[in-house]
Amino acid sequence: MTTQVLLIALSVAAGMTAPVQAAINAHLRTFLLSAYAASFISFVVGTLALAALLLARREAVPFATAFAAAPWWAWSGGIIGAFFVTVSIVAAPKLGAATMMALFVTGQMLAGLVMDHYALLGFPHVPATPMRIVGAVLLVAGVILIRGF
Repeated sequence: MTTQVLLIALSVAAGMTAPVQAAINAHLRTFLLSAYAASFISFVVGTLALAALLLARREAVPFATAFAAAPWWAWSGGIIGAFFVTVSIVAAPKLGAATMMALFVTGQMLAGLVMDHYALLGFPHVPATPMRIVGAVLLVAGVILIRGF
């Protein structure tokens, strides 16, 4: 299997986990009575899993060197992840999995188009061609069809 095919398969699999994670975390919220507490637990468990992986792989992580070298925004991924997970916990039971995911994918595609077009945050420049814009418009149409407005 080529690297490209493997990456495509892993990306689809990772995408499939998003509504599952939202459902699990939303269910946890019903026991904790807080979306924030459920998000916190989700990140603690994820942090412990990643710590175990780093230990198992015996990877050295040069935190001090990285902290000094990385730009300030490189450390914001956890905040963005916390926002994403918390919104999914709140939105999943109200919107349903398909609508929530359609909205997430649409937002991701729109941000991706802008990031590619302007080569933001290290992405290579890929112009927002008319075909790419039509693809994004079709995603918005898909949200409308899935939501059934």
